[in-house]
Amino acid sequence: MRRIDAILIGVGLFLAGGLVYGGLQLAGLNPTNAGIWTQAALVVGLVGWLLTYLARAVTQKMTYSQQLQEYKDAVLQKQLDALSPEELAALTEQLATEEAAKADRPKS
Repeated sequence: MRRIDAILIGVGLFLAGGLVYGGLQLAGLNPTNAGIWTQAALVVGLVGWLLTYLARAVTQKMTYSQQLQEYKDAVLQKQLDALSPEELAALTEQLATEEAAKADRPKS
């Protein structure tokens, strides 16, 4: 996220709070109650955003995690592309042997 994006989001939230406050006053609430309900709405929104952020962090669905995984996959693919057919066959055979050995082990 760029700095200007963060500034625009902050200004947008500030304006949204003002609009909610004004709307609640137009709906008949006195200024004190309108302020309390506006703050409550903004806090609920913040907690909701925080919960989505935590869910993305725990499930590794954040942009950084996805970019890192794509980078690792690209590096691995480049290394595989650089292997000769003989080296690739040997690696495939080694992996098959390891998988067979893993399947033969008793589960604990």
